[in-house]
Amino acid sequence: MVEGAVARRMRDSDGKDIDPAWLPDAAFRAIGTRRTLVRGTGPLAETVRGEVAAACERFGGALVREDAPADLVLELAGGGAGGDGAGGGAENAGYGSDFGDEGFWFVRADGRATVTASGGRGLLYGLFHVVRLGESAFLGGPVREGHRPALALRMLDHWDNVAVHPVMGQVERGYAGGSLFWSDGRARDGLDRVRAYGRLLAACGINAVCVNNVNVHATEAHLLTDRIGEVAAIADALRPYGVRTHLSVTFAAPVVLGALPTADPLDERVRHWWAGATARVYEAVPDFGGYVVKADSEGQPGPFAYGRTHADGANLLAAALAPYGGTVHWRAFVYDHRQDWRDRTTDRARAAYDHFVPLDGAFAANAVLQVKHGPMDFQVREPLSPLIGAMPGTRLAVEVQATQEYTGQQRHVCWLGPMWSEVLRARPDGEVSVGELADALVAVSNAGDDPFWTGHPLAQANLYAFGRLAWDPAADPRAVLGEWIALTHPGAGRRLTEGLHTVLDGSWATYEKYTAPLGVGFMVQPGHHYGPSVDGYEYSPWGTYHFADRDGVGVDRSAGTGTGYAAQYAKRWAELYETPGTCPDELLLFFHHVPYGHVLHSGRTVIQHIYDTHFEGVEEAEEARRVWAGLADLMAPARHARVAELYEEQVRSAREWRDQVNSYFLRKSGVPDERGRTIH
Repeated sequence: MVEGAVARRMRDSDGKDIDPAWLPDAAFRAIGTRRTLVRGTGPLAETVRGEVAAACERFGGALVREDAPADLVLELAGGGAGGDGAGGGAENAGYGSDFGDEGFWFVRADGRATVTASGGRGLLYGLFHVVRLGESAFLGGPVREGHRPALALRMLDHWDNVAVHPVMGQVERGYAGGSLFWSDGRARDGLDRVRAYGRLLAACGINAVCVNNVNVHATEAHLLTDRIGEVAAIADALRPYGVRTHLSVTFAAPVVLGALPTADPLDERVRHWWAGATARVYEAVPDFGGYVVKADSEGQPGPFAYGRTHADGANLLAAALAPYGGTVHWRAFVYDHRQDWRDRTTDRARAAYDHFVPLDGAFAANAVLQVKHGPMDFQVREPLSPLIGAMPGTRLAVEVQATQEYTGQQRHVCWLGPMWSEVLRARPDGEVSVGELADALVAVSNAGDDPFWTGHPLAQANLYAFGRLAWDPAADPRAVLGEWIALTHPGAGRRLTEGLHTVLDGSWATYEKYTAPLGVGFMVQPGHHYGPSVDGYEYSPWGTYHFADRDGVGVDRSAGTGTGYAAQYAKRWAELYETPGTCPDELLLFFHHVPYGHVLHSGRTVIQHIYDTHFEGVEEAEEARRVWAGLADLMAPARHARVAELYEEQVRSAREWRDQVNSYFLRKSGVPDERGRTIH
């Protein structure tokens, strides 16, 4: 195999082929049939050279020397080295400044395409830009475009356990098989697939991976110290594609691993321990990205035990990382998970804002507050977290969930690009978008060791869309989906392209229709969170209530009569959410408890909306199944069969959701369906 290239045919542990996802061989045809000059040195330039050489070997093109004519030039400006930031600088070649290590220029003139980058990552991303363009990279009139990522860090968090957890398994909230990184209590022996994963991530713009669960258990804690060599091996596999490795750590590490009597962030012994441990991490992984920390959350240890703040805790780790350029991602998912369900004044949605806004400006420059995009927990519909935009003196990472914990667990088609686009385009202050406010975008990964990477083959579209929207938060999600379709199915005709758009474009809305209505959330089976249970969490300590009774449903979060949560928003949004008359329909039950006869902006009553949407959602799922069945002759049989099988489960589950939710609310309200349909 050509050095720098990934083997194009891989098999899993059972000898089955592993799906190439959005990088099948045919996606490289436009490059592989041409003459290409790669100009520059360094590890990532060698990766680019290897990718081009492999494509040319397959399709008859050639890597050429400086003195030969070329159809494609991929160059580091000044011909310099292009490691993790080295390079001649595109501005030195007249291409402008501020492109950093990851940006690149794409120029087309007279049938020749040129990519010019300052650093190795930019060269790599420029190569994959040409792959996305295909033949159009070389055809048409003159083009001169600058490309750079809007967000510097575009990271996947893997909730992978090294040792199989007795409750959460190998991958917490994972629906795509086992871990890509860990097996049998240690790092996998063969990491070729991890390298192939890094390649897929680079092709959509993702540049960082956290390789273990944020809930750090006893075995995983040791990755920081005596098992750092296993992390280094994973980092070695990801590095050729510009992906930096991060690690989740326990705040109690000085006690658990260092035999100290305390983990108090202001104790000098603790600071010294973290400094030493971090120095050893960088000896093993010189380009280590940093730590991810879940503290004082759902039982995880944190600074509250010592009377300290979250800023004190984050700054402790930030100080240890600072000499090496590392970053600590401190998760803001902090709330009371032992709430009394009888107490309607306590509101889980308020918690992150109440905990963190008073600390604005207290976090170190290399500490990033990682905030879930909504105030609850990755529900199918939530408002934007009011914490986003409320801390101008603190660096922000917005966290979304690609793994479909509450959106069908990769047994249902639920393309999340439109949801994430709504989040990133939202303007908390009415002026600046979330995509402009954030320093980073993070997703909980949906990938595992399944032959199709994501369990459901169509869930690959979510992983791809995350990377592309992290690169450009203003991108049109439908255009991003079109990219994924074109790459995954090179040469796809109109029938296949339209069919895939039909089953994916509206799938989020379909899932929302047949599950929890009007933003109220949850209504899932406790624990594993799959399938309906309307009252499953209603009397639990988790703060996830809908308060349905004989008269109405919803949570009063208004400032006037409720928990006051609505007042955490900027004035424009606080006023919008404050009253049922102004609140958007899709969030009504998140913000208000209303009678079943309340008339929505749509003209329907709340109860009729519940009935109608649940019937509609099932009909749409059935129609998507029918459309998919008609695409069988247009793709590999294994891919089609896997999705067809999963559609059977989706339709079954959607009907169960419809019947349980509609029956529940008929029995609660006593109001019949005005259309006389069967409700049990």
